[in-house]
Amino acid sequence: MTLPTDTPSPVSIVLTAIEARVLATLMEKARTVPDSYPLSLNALLLGCNQKSSRDPVTELSEADITQALETLRERNLVREASGARVPRFEHNFQRGVGVFEQAAVLLGLLMLRGPQTAAELRLNAERWYRFADISSVEGFLEELQDRSDEKGGPLAVKLPRAPGAREQRWAHLLCGPVDVETVASGGVAASAGAHSAQALTERVDQLERELAALRQTVAALCAELGVSPPGQA
Repeated sequence: MTLPTDTPSPVSIVLTAIEARVLATLMEKARTVPDSYPLSLNALLLGCNQKSSRDPVTELSEADITQALETLRERNLVREASGARVPRFEHNFQRGVGVFEQAAVLLGLLMLRGPQTAAELRLNAERWYRFADISSVEGFLEELQDRSDEKGGPLAVKLPRAPGAREQRWAHLLCGPVDVETVASGGVAASAGAHSAQALTERVDQLERELAALRQTVAALCAELGVSPPGQA
């Protein structure tokens, strides 16, 4: 098989955890709720933060989603749909990354649900794409792991067997290299949660600065009017 002739040359892509969640949510909803796709910003926010089929569960803000969309659009991984009364967004993952549908499905599931075995991926992919058997899933995962540098490098990695586990799990590399030993031992890094916490901290700092500026403005206005600021006798 060959990629469509209008597919751009694959490039090496490193996403943040939030960008990966936004992109994978668009990929999921395109296949599972096509009647509601492309997604509005609010629908995308709800999809990113839903409690089911997500690992880790996140509490991203609208600002987080908007910023991620801007970066993904710059990388030609997301497009804004035309003709809609409100902005709606759709993914361009397969062409932007340069992979086939089956590989895109597996990467999308790994971005949404974290490391999984081939059997788990086949089961979780039911609503996205029906793989004939586990060996076909493993075949596409191995292709992603062996992807050449000319095509942008590997996009998946097979993790060492975790203690007590019967099968090895796979992880995606779209957010950069993974700490194989940490992930394999069950200590999956909650990078999306870390990004969300950082974004929340930055938002709180911004609100505090805005509040301080407003207080100064109110104090100046009260001084001009000769009245006491609110809350003062």
